[in-house]
Parts: sequence; C-alpha cells; structure tokens
Amino acid sequence: MLKHKFSKALRALGFGGAVFAASLMASQASALECEHSISNDWGAGFTGAMKVTNNDSSPITGWRVEWAYSGNVNIVNSWNASVTKGSNYVAVDAGWNGNLQPSQSTEFGLQGDGADRNVTIISCVAEGGSSSSSSSSSSSSSSSSSSSSTSSSSNSSSSTSSSSSSSSSTSSNSSSSSSSSSSGGNCVAMCNWYGENRPVCANQNNGWGWENNQSCIGANTCNDQWGDGGVVSSCGTSSSSSSSSSSSTSSSSSSSSSTSSSSSSSSSSSSSGGLSAVEFSQQMGLGWNLGNSLEAIGGETAWGNPMVTQQLINSIKAAGFDTIRIPVAWSQFSDEANFVINSNWIARVEEVVNYALSADMYVVMNQHWDGGWMQPTYAQQEYVNNRLHIMWTQIANHFKDYDSRLLFAGTNEVMVEGDYGTPTVEYYTVQNSFNQTFVDAVRATGGANASRYLVVQGFNTNIDHTVNFAVVPTDPATNRLMMEVHYYDPYNFTLNTNSNITQWGVIATDPSVTETWANESYVDATFQKMKTNFVDQGIAVILGEYGVVSRANVAGHETYRVYWNQYITQSAVDHGMVPIYWDNGYSGDGGMALFDRASGNQLYPNIINAIINAGN
Repeated sequence: MLKHKFSKALRALGFGGAVFAASLMASQASALECEHSISNDWGAGFTGAMKVTNNDSSPITGWRVEWAYSGNVNIVNSWNASVTKGSNYVAVDAGWNGNLQPSQSTEFGLQGDGADRNVTIISCVAEGGSSSSSSSSSSSSSSSSSSSSTSSSSNSSSSTSSSSSSSSSTSSNSSSSSSSSSSGGNCVAMCNWYGENRPVCANQNNGWGWENNQSCIGANTCNDQWGDGGVVSSCGTSSSSSSSSSSSTSSSSSSSSSTSSSSSSSSSSSSSGGLSAVEFSQQMGLGWNLGNSLEAIGGETAWGNPMVTQQLINSIKAAGFDTIRIPVAWSQFSDEANFVINSNWIARVEEVVNYALSADMYVVMNQHWDGGWMQPTYAQQEYVNNRLHIMWTQIANHFKDYDSRLLFAGTNEVMVEGDYGTPTVEYYTVQNSFNQTFVDAVRATGGANASRYLVVQGFNTNIDHTVNFAVVPTDPATNRLMMEVHYYDPYNFTLNTNSNITQWGVIATDPSVTETWANESYVDATFQKMKTNFVDQGIAVILGEYGVVSRANVAGHETYRVYWNQYITQSAVDHGMVPIYWDNGYSGDGGMALFDRASGNQLYPNIINAIINAGN
C-alpha cells in the first residue's frame, strides 16, 4: 500500500539478544511462568517482550500478567496483548493467543520510554487460577544474571516452536488414526474439510480451535462449508469401523492433498486441476482488502483496528465480495537471527484465513510492507532474497495442504523507499529477482503448492513500470502465475486530502477542482495495457488495491467518490482483471473503510453497491 495510506505505521525495531530479563514462576493453581526481557535499548527507550509459558500439565484458556518498573517508564506501544496502565501495568491475552497447551509459550511485545526499567512481575495468572507473587522478583543484578538463561531459553523456545510446528502437521494424521482404534471418551471426531480430514473440536462448535496439541474445527463450521464436506465421523454414535474407514481416507487424502482438494470440493477448488490462471481468476469475482490489520507493525490492533472476527468476514461475503486480500507482516519472530516466524502468529493468520474460507471466499495472502526491509538494491539483494526464501518456505509449508482457493502473493509495492520515479535498471532487476525467489521457495515445498496459483508484482505495482520492466518468473507449474498492480490515479483526487481536486470524470461540474488527466479514457487505456501484455498472454491480473479517501468536509465529494469506484471496478472487470478494493478500516475524514470492523455493518452502502453492481 502507498505510504500515504499508513500514517500510523511505526518503524520496526530490532529484537536481538536479550539485554536483561526478569521472570516469575507461579506455583499455585496453574504453573504459569512469565518472563520479561528487553531486547533493544537505546538509552531513552527500549523494546522488549513478556513471554508467557504454561508449565502445567493442563491447558489454559487465558492469562493475565501484572508488572511494574522501578523508574519512570512509560509503555508507548504494545502488540499481541491488551495492555492497560493503572497503578501497575496489566496485560491480558489477545484472545487468539490465550489458549496454551502444556509447555506451550506465547509472548507479547512492548515499546517504552524511560531509562530506569528494572522490573517486578507482580502476578502471572492463568484463567481460573490465582498465582500471584508476594515478593519482588527482579533487581538490576539479578536481571543481569538472568540474561544468559533468557537467551538460552529463547533458543530452546525457538527450536521447540519449530519442532512443534512440524509435529502439529503430522498430528492431524496420527489423530485420525487414533480415532479408528478408540472409542468412547478417547474418540476424535473428524471433519472432511475440503478434501482433508481434520479433528473436530470437543469444546467449541464454531470456528477453529486448538486442542490436544493440534488445530481443530467446530462441528457447525465444518458442516456449513460448501461442497461435499462435513463431519465424517462422530464420537456419539459412529462405529469403530466407520472411524477406521475415515482414518484411512484421511491418510490417503493427506498424501495426495493436491488431488483430493480438487476432487472433493465444489467448482472453485476443483477447478485447480484444469483451469489456467486467467480462467481461474474469472471465478474470483470482486475483492476486498483486510487493510491495516494483520500487516500492522506492532500487532493486529496496533493501527487502530479491532481483532478480525468471523462476523466481519461473513458481512463482507454477504455484501457480494467473493475474494479477500489479507496483507500480512510476517516478521514476528521467535528467532530473529534465523527469521523463524512465531508459531502463534502463523496460527492467528491461519485462523483469519479460515474465516474467509469458511465464508466461501477466495483468499490472496501476501507478504506486505513489513517495515520496508525489501529494498531493491544490489547492496541488499542477497540479504532480501535469503530472508524472503526462508520466510516463504515456512509460510508455504504451513499452508501446503490448503486447496487452490488460497493464493500466495510474494511481496507488496517494492520500491526504494522515498523514490517514486522511474526505476533504474538496478532497481527493477533486483525487484524481479524477488519474484523469482518467491516462486522458487513456494514450489519447492511441494504438496498443493506445486500447482498453487501465485501472485507476483511489477515494480511498485505501477502499471507502466510493470508493463515496461516486469519479468514473469520461470515457473515449473504451467499457467499458474498472476501479476498484481494497484491503481490510485489521479493522486490529488484519490489520496491527497490537502488537494483542491475534489471532482472526477464526465459528471464533474467545476473544471477548477477537476484534474485534466486520468479520466475515464485514461483508465481504459491504462487497463488495456495490462490486458494486452498479461491477460492476453496467459498471465492473470489482480488489481490488488484501489480506492478514494473520504473527504466528508467537502460538499458533494461523495458523489464523485462513488462514481470513481464504480468506473474503476467496471473497467477492471471489462479488461479481465480481478479488482480488490482497499479498505483500511478507518471511516473518518481521509479514511477508506466501507465496513465497521467491529460489527461488520456497512458504512458506505452507496460505494459498496456501486462496486458490486459494476462487477455484475
């Protein structure tokens, strides 16, 4: 997304080795351990984290931490928890990271001002427990001595996280086997989820959960999917033999997930076997961006939007959108030096992806701006390609069994920061290499990723730069690539809230507030370039972002905003592109939200209707 659209963005701060740490082991109702560490200290401020570990033999469903600093420290930002300040600081889980299995950990991040930051962890409480501390746990010297143990703990945690991810991937198969030989209380009900058998949750009926060290799906969510899926074995009445049959189906489905997903789902997923990227894109309909949520630097709610819910996604689908683009900042690491993505963060992204799949939507999941580390220069090329390959390998492996309704998009608006001009040979050559690295990394993971539809971008997603400089990556899969561009012309009308340009197109009544370029004919000619150079050549095109900011203080502006969105959508569809509207969740002046993120209610039904009608 353009810089002008994320004024709330914070620069990512490094998380290196721990500078100091303080910890508290709760020894009463639940053995919950909380550990505070500081990873980056610049004198007047710091970044750090609080790690919460369930050392009990039973799972917990939530946690609360209370702590205090000895000096005048002010926490200015936090992520992955709800942090409040009273007499002390208190954090509670963010919902998605509250469920911790035995030995499982999560952590939330902190950014603070102030130099004297010796910390006392006052209480560390699991939901239902009362494990508060009665004594101070940290001093300057003890903090120093615990630093090395924190460091080693961090390393072991990251390797645990890494092996846990791989065991989780196999546990789905082992659990379905166990269901065939178990009965009564040990039975594990199974769900045929778009061709792959997954455990049914015992403790919830809706959405996705985490039980017995693996993800599970609620029975209602399982049965609400379209196609031939549903609960295939139940612990109440199904016999041992039927469970056994389901188990072997799960095993064969797992080993040929690419084939099974195409044979057992309805047209959109089954189409992956034979449809080219262009043909597949024509099924994706109209799209909507979940902007400024999972790509927010500092965590999902750091840029002002609430946690994403199934209710919100259902509202998007009900309005007529069939595709959702999910921008993601993946640099939430359990091991920063090796770019190991935190398993809890991957699980949360997966939960949101499953919200969309449950609502029968196509999903375009990307690697977004993420602090701007993808600089396309020769000096950074090796570093970026290495990091991109490592991160996409992890992401692709985690989602490798998902069907073709999930698309991966490798990058977002890559450019040399601050330089909006025509790219040099160096810039576009390096940027093209990022696209190739992304494709290579995903394809190498196999499974459904061997033929998954992948989305690459032209330089800064500018249409002229894409037409002139983009090189379509070499791909071992045939007809599975899409090219993504964005459109925000004319800038003074679409994004510049300080501009006097407030009207657009043939319906404009005042030439003094209307641009002389980027009108309807310009739009059609520009989109025709993408059709001629890509769609007609077998490369599908995603119009990944477009939109106009609200200017509620300008009389009549909304009329032109509605018309611009209607025309861009119509022209994109007419030229064979998949249009995906940019919604940043902010509905005030300068915002681009169409829906209330908390309730799912429509905020601008006239714009929504204009977009939907233009695509039909």
